[in-house]
Amino acid sequence: MNGKVYLVGSGPGGTGLLAQHAAEVIEMADVIFYDQLPGEEILSSLPEHAEKIDCGKYGGRHTLEQQDIESLMVERAQKGKIIVRLKGGDPFLFGRGGEELETVRAAGIAVEMVPGISSALAVPASVGIPVTHRKYASQVTILTGHEDPTKPAPALDWQLLARSRGTIVILMGVANLCNIAKALLENGKDSSTPVAIIERGLRKDRRVTTGPLSAIGKIAIQAEVKPPAVIVIGDVVRLYDPQQPDLIPPGERK
Repeated sequence: MNGKVYLVGSGPGGTGLLAQHAAEVIEMADVIFYDQLPGEEILSSLPEHAEKIDCGKYGGRHTLEQQDIESLMVERAQKGKIIVRLKGGDPFLFGRGGEELETVRAAGIAVEMVPGISSALAVPASVGIPVTHRKYASQVTILTGHEDPTKPAPALDWQLLARSRGTIVILMGVANLCNIAKALLENGKDSSTPVAIIERGLRKDRRVTTGPLSAIGKIAIQAEVKPPAVIVIGDVVRLYDPQQPDLIPPGERK
């Protein structure tokens, strides 16, 4: 008899923003497929009774390839196991959750989504940057900073993005930030558009780097910005105030 697969979003970091249903599902899991994105606080709290399979990607080295992850999930579920595929943020936002959903369904195995709070929204909010605001932005566009290299052509319309008056939020974009800024500028985006790069969003060692679109690539290199980071482009960044006391990283609060 087949088991069941849960595609679980762990949120933007820490057990405090892990959904209650996600915590319940994790506790009853027989097997947990995880990567590094949920963060140490959540990973260290995983139940001892569960088999844990590392699916992380470390500096370009993949512990398991995507097809291997999916095959192992199906194999364990076909043995009657309760499977949790634990992902950072939300599984359906650049988390390959849709691909895993298709594979599990095709194998005739029950699957349930457990949404998580996406870092695309939570990380800017944590430093006082609203991704929408009546004065500054009535829309928000969320992009992946690196597309599948096997695609025959880029899926992003840089001309359309450059014309947009809304907020652009980029995940996994640190390595390509210079190219992203160049593409926006070449397609007409105002060079003075403010940009914020928020590293390690909800951790105590969080850091925010800001600058205009025209210089943000150089600024990021000089500051030695490293992933994971969320990049916010747009006028809402003007609301960022590093002096606000409520913007102290969670791990540093007394």
